[in-house]
Formats: sequence, C-alpha cells, structure tokens
Amino acid sequence: MDRFRAILFEAFLWLSVVGYGALMRLLALGLSRPQLISIGLHWQRVVLWALRRLCGIDHRIGGQVHLLKGRGQIILSNHQSAWETIALGHILPMPQTWVMKQELLRIPFFGWALSLFDPIAIDRSAGRQAMKQLLAVGAERLERGHSVVIFPEGTRVAPGVSKRFGLGGALLAERTGAPIVPIAHNAGCFWERQPLRKRAGTIDVVIGPPIETQGLSAQEINQRVERWIRTTSHALVAGAIGSAPARQGQGTRAEQSSS
Repeated sequence: MDRFRAILFEAFLWLSVVGYGALMRLLALGLSRPQLISIGLHWQRVVLWALRRLCGIDHRIGGQVHLLKGRGQIILSNHQSAWETIALGHILPMPQTWVMKQELLRIPFFGWALSLFDPIAIDRSAGRQAMKQLLAVGAERLERGHSVVIFPEGTRVAPGVSKRFGLGGALLAERTGAPIVPIAHNAGCFWERQPLRKRAGTIDVVIGPPIETQGLSAQEINQRVERWIRTTSHALVAGAIGSAPARQGQGTRAEQSSS
C-alpha cells in the first residue's frame, strides 16, 4: 500500500508540474512577477497537501523567528531530497533568488517555469566563471533585499552522511557582509532519493540564528555554518530514526510551527 501511495503521489507531482508549468508559461507575458510567484506558491502548497494526504508526510518548523524580513540574507541549507526544493520556497520570505545547476532549466515544464523567476543558474563545468556569476548576481540580489538560497553540498546527500560544503555562499557573504541564516532538516528520512521510497512521518526543519559575517573570512564563515548545519541535521536524523514507530501516521500540521 505504501508503494502504491508513493506511485500515486509521483503521478500527481509530475502532472501538476506539467499543468502549472504550462499555465505559467502561457500567462507569463500578461501577469506581473508577484502574480507569477503566487501561482508558484500555490503549486508548492498543493504538492505539500498531496504529500500529506497520500504519503502521510507532514512537516514542522522551528526557528522561523530567525528569518530576516526586508533584508538581504543568504540561506544555506543541507540537501537530502526533493522535498526541500519544493517546501523552502513556501517557508522562506519573499523575494527569493535560488542558486541552482543550469541543467534544471532544461527540464520540460519544470525548468520552463523556473526560468521565469530569474534564478542564478550555474554551469558547474565553468569553474571560476561560474563563481564570478554567483558573486556578481548574488550581490546585486542581496542589495535588493532578496533571500539568496544555496545548497552548499551541491547535490543530495543521504541522511547521516557528510559532504564537504562548497565555498560559494561563504564567499558571497565575505564579499557583501550579508548575514547567513542556516537551515537543517531531516527530509531524506521520509522522502528518499529514490522517488518511490517514502515513509510516513513528520519532517523537522530547524532555522538557526543568523550568522553575522562582517570581518570573517570565507573559510571561517563556512566552518561555522557547516558545523551548525551538520550537528543539527545529524541530531534530527537520529531523532527521526529513533522515534520511527511513534511517527507513523502522525498528523502534525506544518502551521503548528515552533520557534
């Protein structure tokens, strides 16, 4: 039954990608950016609703008080699954700029919709040129009050596994002096890399206190962020594994977030 529900969810997910992606491309010329963003946020809410109803996966958030509204900030989060690429857009304040690999923009419907929001799409084979792009565009977006969202691991990493953080976000902070807000979660314990492997339960998301970066080197910034995210995410993973029987069928609503 769990596998059948996961199949239903995946079918729903990709049908929604096609539907919303096509709608946004069709309406792009006639709608304002805020209107397009509202459609994107609606898609995220619909997907999270379907995930809860079909697979029994909910989420709760701690530390939302640490998000800086009306001020440019760099968001660095661990990356375990597809869940955070959907849910963080709904959780974080607007406006947002996401740093992502360029290949995502070539995915039919999904990438077409992503391109409407002017992400920083990095060609990972470009080396130094890609870093220059991140620093230049990222600084401009921070100046405009955006939340610049980066997964410093660069790819999905299994729960409990450690991967060295890339320096891009820390270099951006060093150059601009913008604060970094770290985020840790255990989404990979419930939505695994293989799309048909899902486990009912509640994903925990913890938003850490802002890390002020003025006067710190990129290496110092990266060490502080990596230490906090790694320690917090490992604790969340251990908690999810240790309390698995108690979480089955748990219906905690995401709106009941704690700080």
